[in-house]
Amino acid sequence: MRWTRRLLWGLLALLVVAGGALALYIQRSLPMTDGQLRLSVLRAPVEVKRDAADVTHILAQSPLDAMRAIGYVHAQERGWQMDFNRRVVRGELSAVLGPATLETDKLMRTLGIRQAAQAQWDRLPPQAKAQIEAYAQGVNAFFAEGTQALSPEFQILQVNPREAARAGRYWDALDSMGWSLMMALDLGGNWGTEFARLSLLQVLDTPALWQALPPYPGEPPAASADLAQLYRSLGVYKPVEQKTSAVPAPVPRGVADAWRARLAEDVVAWAHEVGNVDGKGSNNWVVAGSRSATGKPWLANDPHLGLSAPAIWYFAHLHAPAADGQPALNVIGATLPGLPSVVLGRTDQVAWGFTNTGPDVQDLYLEQINPANPAQYRVPAPVGQTAWATFETRSETIHVKGQPDVSHVVRHTRHGPVLSDAQPTHGEVLDTTRFVLALRWTALDADNSNVLAGVLANQARSVPELIEAYRHFHSPMQNVVAADVSGRIAYKAAGKVPLRDPRNDIRGVAPSPGWDARYDWSGWLPYEATPQDDGARGWIATANQRVHGPDYPHFLTQDWAPPWRQQRIEQLLEKTPKHDLTSMQALHGDQWSGATMLLLPHLQKAPSAHPLASAAQAQLQGFDGHMRADSAAPLIYSAWIDEFTRGVIGGRVGQARFEKLYGKRLFRAGVEGMLARDDKAWCGASGCAQASGEALTRALDRLQRSHGGDVAKWTWGAAHPALSIHRPFSSVAPLAQLFEVRVPTGGDPFTVNVGQYHLDKADAPYANRHAASLRALYDLSDLENSRFIYQTGQSGNVFSDRYRDMSSEWAAVRYRALKMSPGEFLSSLTLMP
Repeated sequence: MRWTRRLLWGLLALLVVAGGALALYIQRSLPMTDGQLRLSVLRAPVEVKRDAADVTHILAQSPLDAMRAIGYVHAQERGWQMDFNRRVVRGELSAVLGPATLETDKLMRTLGIRQAAQAQWDRLPPQAKAQIEAYAQGVNAFFAEGTQALSPEFQILQVNPREAARAGRYWDALDSMGWSLMMALDLGGNWGTEFARLSLLQVLDTPALWQALPPYPGEPPAASADLAQLYRSLGVYKPVEQKTSAVPAPVPRGVADAWRARLAEDVVAWAHEVGNVDGKGSNNWVVAGSRSATGKPWLANDPHLGLSAPAIWYFAHLHAPAADGQPALNVIGATLPGLPSVVLGRTDQVAWGFTNTGPDVQDLYLEQINPANPAQYRVPAPVGQTAWATFETRSETIHVKGQPDVSHVVRHTRHGPVLSDAQPTHGEVLDTTRFVLALRWTALDADNSNVLAGVLANQARSVPELIEAYRHFHSPMQNVVAADVSGRIAYKAAGKVPLRDPRNDIRGVAPSPGWDARYDWSGWLPYEATPQDDGARGWIATANQRVHGPDYPHFLTQDWAPPWRQQRIEQLLEKTPKHDLTSMQALHGDQWSGATMLLLPHLQKAPSAHPLASAAQAQLQGFDGHMRADSAAPLIYSAWIDEFTRGVIGGRVGQARFEKLYGKRLFRAGVEGMLARDDKAWCGASGCAQASGEALTRALDRLQRSHGGDVAKWTWGAAHPALSIHRPFSSVAPLAQLFEVRVPTGGDPFTVNVGQYHLDKADAPYANRHAASLRALYDLSDLENSRFIYQTGQSGNVFSDRYRDMSSEWAAVRYRALKMSPGEFLSSLTLMP
């Protein structure tokens, strides 16, 4: 008994010591927000103050010191987020996560993000370069000089950037340039849609393709070519008997490798979805003073991005007088950790917001390999002749944790990088012994000056100045709405869009023969010719819909987002004669789904003998299309349309192929057409009503297993929580419970208050993974009355009470104040040189 007591007392002592050490570590890992800190890169003291809304105010004596300070604060608050993103940009995830992320690293190396960043950096003017360099100095100073303990991710994964930072080898200007490119990749990708069409045409004829993936309502298909006939005549598809040459997934060598492979699951899934713009969208609108209760404009924005913890945004106010050849700075809003500028926000005179325009700025090219010399590919030649050119190559060395380095050879054609060398799924469809796919993408061009546009926009003091600043914006094109204190409002599509030859009968909607010069880009759309609007109707709104009329002379894309959100925004803007904060908030929170109402009658008539069918139909009676979190009807509807799509489209193209294309891509426009015309070619000989009933039965089986047998207790919010994932800890269930941020939400992919789900995620197919990454309202009668919110919190440290403190406000569509002069601050830190 004596030894037992001693052992228990010893264990208790160890627990006390461990608990004390943990408490001390947690305290040391939180940022210092009061007092003084030494920051050697500064030229003069900088005040860093945080207000009651938790907006960080950087009050500097020069713009460059403001850049150094925001770099320091970003690293202080979001160090792991920046480190992880830096590794993505550089293609260096495998150095931490092992062989599981090797294909992801190969993709980033193949795209040549760092090489493109260097070319773009070389062309930046000195003013922009100075700001990016100052920002990098601030980031490095935190890691090199700071005494704050690194956040838990660094500790768990045994990553320590301090030594590299002290040697000046950690964050550099190209990391910031590269992160700008990654945002372009996230928002400007459509190569996945082109490849999806190529894949579907292996089993469908061209008319059936346009039934499965219809063009925008009221438009014919952009491609006039018979694509199915073209690809079959060329022999591009892998023969059925030919084995796929894709590299097998790395086999974990032990417990450590298995642990890292599990951590990598989410980022690997992300890499597989790169190049797909489906489900990505945003809303913005601006109301003129003539339609405002204040007599001055209101501007609203809610960019829809993948939800993450910490959030993608960090709200800050940057203030400094002119100095060192830099103009004065006074701007507040959403910054991206990794970049110094305010991306979305306002100065003291003008406010702005973005949505994604979505023009086709990525084209895939079929490059034919010379059968006599695989180092060559076919290029344009005079009629009757064949010409070949040699692939440009470079070798990349990828460090892999716990394993030998891997050498990856990147091939490049006259169009761009050979994407199929880094996309294993391409080899499952394409005969890569005869053809490869190369990518032409505007964002990789040396004249991409997005960073300069951000610098100049932060200096704008009027709508015309802002629109002129965004002349330098490149990729991907954004719908910019703007308003200033004088009452002017405007819309401009800002970004670079390629022109295509009139003889181009594919127009970039699917892979084109790379040796035929008529498919090359023929020039660029001038900035003066991009869509614009001066707000003559009293308001302007965009929601990723087609942004021009049918008489617009230039081709931008076929792949606009369905117009459901835009139509609802227009309806509610027109309904209210004079708008105010209340009407703006109501519009941000609107959860009515026109897409649901269109198909609801088919569900209500669906025959099913399932034991829960009558209870489910009872829930659907009186359902008005509002996708409320506390209702069962949205869940029943969403499960039914999911099963219908799987059964009808998957049944025709093959389930294996369908599963690779489904998830973010919902095939909803195609399904709407099939149901409307009772298309037996898709639904089967018994028709779409029978297919609809079978889908309802399968849906109820699934819901009964996951939610129980009492339909009245089902709720959409339980199945549809907003899920802000953490990379990489969301992939490990015990860690996910700590690091993820979850909150029940309503909405669906077609509501203004959007709730995009990814139906390929078997663990939570209806979880809201892509939604309003922030909401902002700007009152141009008093810009200090502006508001904001986003879905997590300013801190990136899971132990901070500021890690998830905004989530409930965000879900309830409430806001925090966005003031340049808040009156009082909750903390005040002085950074001393």
